[in-house]
Amino acid sequence: MYIDSQEDFEAFLSRAQSSEMLAIDTEFLREKTYYPKLCLLQMATESEEVIIDPFGIDDLSVLKPILLDESVVKVFHAGHQDIEILVYEVGCAPRPLFDTQVAATLLGQAQQIGYASLVHYVCGVKLRKADSFTDWSARPLSESQLSYAIEDVRYLPKLYRSLKETLESKGRLDWLAGDFAEMSDMGTYIVDERDRYRRLKHVSQLSRRQMAAAREVAAWREIEARTRNIPRKWVLTDEQIVEACRRESRTIDDLFMVRGMREKLTTRDARTVVALMSSALDSSPEAWPDLPQPGRSERNVDAEVDLLMALVRIRAKEQGVAIPTLASHADLVAVARGYRDGVDLLRGWRREIVGNDLIELVEGRLSLSIQDGRVTVSKQ
Repeated sequence: MYIDSQEDFEAFLSRAQSSEMLAIDTEFLREKTYYPKLCLLQMATESEEVIIDPFGIDDLSVLKPILLDESVVKVFHAGHQDIEILVYEVGCAPRPLFDTQVAATLLGQAQQIGYASLVHYVCGVKLRKADSFTDWSARPLSESQLSYAIEDVRYLPKLYRSLKETLESKGRLDWLAGDFAEMSDMGTYIVDERDRYRRLKHVSQLSRRQMAAAREVAAWREIEARTRNIPRKWVLTDEQIVEACRRESRTIDDLFMVRGMREKLTTRDARTVVALMSSALDSSPEAWPDLPQPGRSERNVDAEVDLLMALVRIRAKEQGVAIPTLASHADLVAVARGYRDGVDLLRGWRREIVGNDLIELVEGRLSLSIQDGRVTVSKQ
């Protein structure tokens, strides 16, 4: 069913209110904007599938009640971007929710298994993905586009039922509570412009003093891009910010020595940028940021990580959980170096499966040995 009127949209939402679950997917464009431009909204219940054209809807906020209805589980696949759009368009993050990509990793699937692959694995259906990069803002939409769009939610109810039942049978459904709570947290989708510098490419090449300048310029870029609703790189690229800070540009002439700066910035904006940089460069060391640089000043733990990974492989195989889902390389490095706080591996179900054992292995209370051609774990 194709919906392009407020009346039909609200009628569908009224029917969906009585459903146990609501599958949601979106099609959007973001190449020329800061905020994603919602072009299509696909939804499905156990008995109905609809494509909603937001260009024909007067008020998307009528979605809010069902998104917050605790009796209706909102189902996504790799839903972070879909939820981000809903936060922007509707003003709330859906709850409760279930993400089939996240759930599948607890059943041995790859950490970022695609929707088509999961549908084929669970439902035995091979999806056609010819319209992945189509222009969803163009109207009218072709039959091929509509077919592609509806398939993105058609199988989500079956995936939800199958994955949920399997997780319940294995006693693992509660393991997902923390991941799904984070996805439902509005704070997950709110960008703190003061932290954007941490994501700049090659920012680790800067000194702490130069990072102070990068923090200010990156924050200015974020606000500017948001205000003008254009991509960050259209204001300044990461490389331009890092290079300007590395050169410690204090004048407009110095700033314009960085390739492409003259074309990107007006004189007024350039004056603002050099003022921000100069102020940050002249600030006291106490105000300079610290950016973790693991491996440069701490001891090498490659051998210890290899040993820890052997234990992770054993536990992952026993539990049928994808290894990257259970333990990241960064977490293993942290554990090997003695860190215990702020490590995902040492929280919740991950700690129960392998985290506590890893600590015991590091502290010498657990050992690995080879017996009859197999690696075995034993208490010391």
